[in-house]
Amino acid sequence: MKCTKKYRIAYTDRAKEIVGRLTLEQKVSLMSGSISLNDMLVDMQDNKHYNYNPYPAGGIAEEGIQPVLFCDGPRGVVCGKGKSTCYPVSMCRGATFDTELEERIGKAIGREIRAYGGNLFGGVCINLPYNPGWGRGQETYGEESFHLGQMGSALVRGVQEENVIACVKHYAFNSMEISRFKVSVDCDKRTEREVYLPHFKECIDNGAACVMSSYNLYKGTQCGHHDYLLNKVLKEEWDFDGFVMSDFVWGIRDTVEAANGGQDMEMCCTLLFGDKLVEAVRDGRVPEEKIDQSAIRIMRTILAFTEADNRIYDKSLIGCKEHVALALEAARRGITLIQNKNNVLPFKKDKGSRIVVLGKLANKENTGDYGSSRVYPDYVVTPLQGIAREASESEVIFNDGSNLEHAKRLASEADCVVFVVGYDHDDEGEYVSEDKSSGYTGSIGGDRVDSLGLHRDEIELIREVGPVNSNSAAVLIGGNMIMIDEWKDCVGAILMAYYPGMEGGTAIAEILFGKVNPSGKLPFVIPVKESDLPRVNWDTTSQYYEYYHGYAKLEKEGIAPSVPYGFGLSYTDFKVYDADFSVGKDEITASCKVKNTGSMDGAEVIQLYVGFSNSGVDRPVKLLRGFKRVEVKAKKEKKVTITCPLEKLKYYNPETEQWELEHMEYEVYIGTSSDNRDLLKGTFRI
Repeated sequence: MKCTKKYRIAYTDRAKEIVGRLTLEQKVSLMSGSISLNDMLVDMQDNKHYNYNPYPAGGIAEEGIQPVLFCDGPRGVVCGKGKSTCYPVSMCRGATFDTELEERIGKAIGREIRAYGGNLFGGVCINLPYNPGWGRGQETYGEESFHLGQMGSALVRGVQEENVIACVKHYAFNSMEISRFKVSVDCDKRTEREVYLPHFKECIDNGAACVMSSYNLYKGTQCGHHDYLLNKVLKEEWDFDGFVMSDFVWGIRDTVEAANGGQDMEMCCTLLFGDKLVEAVRDGRVPEEKIDQSAIRIMRTILAFTEADNRIYDKSLIGCKEHVALALEAARRGITLIQNKNNVLPFKKDKGSRIVVLGKLANKENTGDYGSSRVYPDYVVTPLQGIAREASESEVIFNDGSNLEHAKRLASEADCVVFVVGYDHDDEGEYVSEDKSSGYTGSIGGDRVDSLGLHRDEIELIREVGPVNSNSAAVLIGGNMIMIDEWKDCVGAILMAYYPGMEGGTAIAEILFGKVNPSGKLPFVIPVKESDLPRVNWDTTSQYYEYYHGYAKLEKEGIAPSVPYGFGLSYTDFKVYDADFSVGKDEITASCKVKNTGSMDGAEVIQLYVGFSNSGVDRPVKLLRGFKRVEVKAKKEKKVTITCPLEKLKYYNPETEQWELEHMEYEVYIGTSSDNRDLLKGTFRI
């Protein structure tokens, strides 16, 4: 039985009956994590790690009430060591623009959680990066709200298909690391409703049963006790039927404010709920009705998910061949070919040819952040290992590139050169400030404060060595956008590999040598200058989010990007033609034909954008409102149809506090990136 929202609501009466016979202390115990802070820190220092076992919360053994058992993510299941499947980070999976694949990944993650004995996945991260320097950008799918909602919803559906509770995080406005415990984010009402909340609502509408609040403040109030966000918007307006949990340890700061503000569960330790919350109820500072409401939400969810099936999930599922193959498939589909001058790629791997691999990251197991999202797989294939295996009859020479003159000599004698450059967990990731770091053993991480480009030594390596051999390619490793204009003319090809997971090295090599045709699309824009992006003070107590960011900001300001949003090359050529647009009662429909005019089978991502030039209010030039990945064999063609609900064309009117649909002529575009040169244009009238 699939645990849908309708199925869960059917447990309301039973939940009320059970909660009605519990004592106040028992009800409050449902609202609390069961692991102590000391035990969590001991695990992290005792040859284990954060979330080594699922973290329990809520259950009451004497009443037969099972706990929720939390397993973190999103690039796989954090539990265990040397076991879990490590998928590419969400940003790489976002580059696939493949919701069907993401749903399959969700199912696989759900199966591994069940095999670990867990029942709650805390890895549906859909925060929108205001600026790509955000250290945890790798955990989300990209810069575009519509895309975030579609990809996040796919993960929710997949995880919950295995009757594991999907927790969507971090609600809301969380896209800074260094200041995440202290910053108060502010924005106007349209920015709030049109840019930062729609993807959360999309996941709720797709059945997500849990939401994690964020550490930061919004308009001066902690998001963990934000009556407007948690009670009024999430629970009342969106009719959310599940429960809200706090971000861990520091997610709430005040017992009374949190309980009254809509926080249902303090995780993963009991510091401010428990006895303190019981006392607050007895003193009349928190109505017992609030406790009942939270307890019923938690109880209803636990009952629904634990009774939805009695399937046994064997531990052999953890890191099984099927799941590892899925991780490889995701890397193959997500890695994005940004540049390919003179078709330098794919490289040949003739017997006896010499391949030089430069850069210290080439020989490093590099799956991303070392914070709460870190997954511990059985193995990781490095780029160097992948290249050596794929080109097994060639001579593969590795050098870290620290000696430029030596690197030049190697490059001058090579048949092809691969630069592997970018970031690792020391450069970006989840941040723990000094005042919170006592006993913490993970990476300190943080935002990319100094630059959104490569390290200076890597830039010099490419600029000095790249021109020595025109048969060269740069492979970029990192969790979000990396600036390229300072050096892009010094290499023939550029691949964005993100953090591609445990089989990432395999996928990189397969693409470099043509075994796999690249098909990823950038889920962010690459500007020519960092100043084209919104400015952020990464160490601050106050940050204002403007309405425009990413590709929408550049397009509104008439600034040409270095590489547009949604862009990605292939080893074959596609022709998009015969576009047709129509509007019905509830949706618009766009279609086109896609022909593979080249000699290699490939995949293209067809994207639908809607334009608002006739709007009576300030709106973007155009916004993504649909996408579909399509596989097309060489010399064949397919028809692609994409629909968009009229609901997705509305803007939020802060005066009426309503979503409003403008009656006017809209532009509509269908094609292969956000660049107008890659799109076919039409109009429709509402």
